[in-house]
Amino acid sequence: MLNMHPVPHATSKENVKRFDDDVRKSGSYAYTTRKLSAQLANARISESIARCYDFSGKRVLDLGCGDGVYTLEFPSHGAVAVLGIDPAAVAVDAANRAARLAGLSGVVSFETGNIYDLTEQIGARTFDCVVLRGVLHHLPDPEKAIASVSPLARTVIVLEPNGLNPIVKVIEIFSRYHIAHEERSFFPATIKRWCEAGGLTVQKVEIFNLVPFFCPDWLAKACRWADPIVGKIWILRAVARGQCLILATR
Repeated sequence: MLNMHPVPHATSKENVKRFDDDVRKSGSYAYTTRKLSAQLANARISESIARCYDFSGKRVLDLGCGDGVYTLEFPSHGAVAVLGIDPAAVAVDAANRAARLAGLSGVVSFETGNIYDLTEQIGARTFDCVVLRGVLHHLPDPEKAIASVSPLARTVIVLEPNGLNPIVKVIEIFSRYHIAHEERSFFPATIKRWCEAGGLTVQKVEIFNLVPFFCPDWLAKACRWADPIVGKIWILRAVARGQCLILATR
């Protein structure tokens, strides 16, 4: 979940170093730890991504793959070839090790790269689907990123923090982690507009998941219990749930 660098100026941010440091210190990203809130939130996100698109027999390009934890899920959804690209070299090394340990290195591979120019990494390869899971909110120019990747596959899946959620906005202002990793959130309508400007047609917008990533276990359990109730009330669903998924095609 990160910034894809290293083109100068508007396509580079310092958070790539932060993510590499996270892997050096703990072996993974904070979002992929075994903390209950992260497990529940990630399971819900992965479920929504798997449900929104038929990955069977597909070739997937996972941009901003980070330590590869989420990327390694695609073969279980039916994907036959998966390429993860990220600018954080330490994270990419960890992802390739994880693929080998999981016996998936023949299906899943990882490379370092820049989302604004993937010519060298992709070469003649083609993909059915591009996934941007928690990537745009780390980028210096998210609209340009969508425009850059939209020609790479017929389907683009974007997963982002829900910018309508006031708690998310407060966390971005006061959380040391979020400040250090340069996180921000966008309104779903803004991401939808970026997709359309990039030549895509938005087919689905889903706002879901009440469980915050970094919260005590008791709160994570309470939020999971309350989530179905919140989902039945439109205004609560729009502002209380934490993630937004957009599926777009060209």
